[in-house]
Amino acid sequence: MKSYAIKRTIFDSVMFAYFFALVLVGILRPSEQEMMMLGRNTLIFIGGGILGIFVSWVINQKGKTLGELVFEPAHRKATAKETRWFKTVWGWQLLLFMVLTLVAGTQITGASLIKLLDKDSLEPTMRLVRGLLSPNWDVLPRAVLLMIETIFVAFMATVLAIPISFVLCFFAAKNIMKSPGAFVVYMALRTILNVCRSVEAFIWAIIFSVWVGFGPFAGMLALLIHSIMSLTKQYSEIVETVYEGPIEGIQSTGATKVQTIWFAIVPQVILPFVSFTVYRWDINIRMATIVGFVGGGGIGYLLQLYQGQAMWPEVATIFVVIAFVVWFMDTASAYIREALK
Repeated sequence: MKSYAIKRTIFDSVMFAYFFALVLVGILRPSEQEMMMLGRNTLIFIGGGILGIFVSWVINQKGKTLGELVFEPAHRKATAKETRWFKTVWGWQLLLFMVLTLVAGTQITGASLIKLLDKDSLEPTMRLVRGLLSPNWDVLPRAVLLMIETIFVAFMATVLAIPISFVLCFFAAKNIMKSPGAFVVYMALRTILNVCRSVEAFIWAIIFSVWVGFGPFAGMLALLIHSIMSLTKQYSEIVETVYEGPIEGIQSTGATKVQTIWFAIVPQVILPFVSFTVYRWDINIRMATIVGFVGGGGIGYLLQLYQGQAMWPEVATIFVVIAFVVWFMDTASAYIREALK
């Protein structure tokens, strides 16, 4: 079987297993006890996958499934006859996928326009809105003080992440780590980056708040870890797109690996690096507020304190401070990125 046919069959198999999962979990809505019957549910998913393999094989004899559309070779796509989507199997398969996903999503999330417009729900919401529209400016000095703390949490995390990410990115770039031993290091580092980056900053804040105690230091460490992982990935992807000409020219002079990187690669990536770093600083300003909710210090702590006590005028003041700082930082970073182009 051709490689694309294997990919197509796997795709269709997963698609049908997904259909079965949607019907079972999202539409039929089994009880928690039924959901814990892992053996039965696993058999259902496997059954859906096996059915998908059979359907994929049968339909693709004369038609085209969604898997065939995705993985079909380019030369076959170029010579294929154009057909309206509603006259194709893949079109109805895609429509069914979207409808089932929407229905299941509505069921699982409990989305309801009636509940949204219910009188009992609107009354407390109106009290909240009235509170937000009448800020209590007495808390402004404290909010500004903690907002400054939040800015420095983001600043320190970004500044400390830059040199670490700069060094690591070259070990995470595939075009540099070509030898067998280097490729092992590349794969290990990429795995660590993906695993650590999948953990959100507020979870790191929880970990560090237990480690070093509640406060801005825990928030700074949380953002530092997340920034290192994100910047290293972004930097390494920029390194992988550099032109090979300067690299080959430097190597022809007998330059070492470090000299090749410094004189052939760094000049090509320095401006994009700076642009991404400024953008990361902008992101960290926003994230610093969130980590404050879980012990990371800064204005997030104050926001969590007032929100928990339903002190909406005080919350409104904090919103104003956060909105102003985010707007200012976003505008400033946009001008800086534009100047670096």
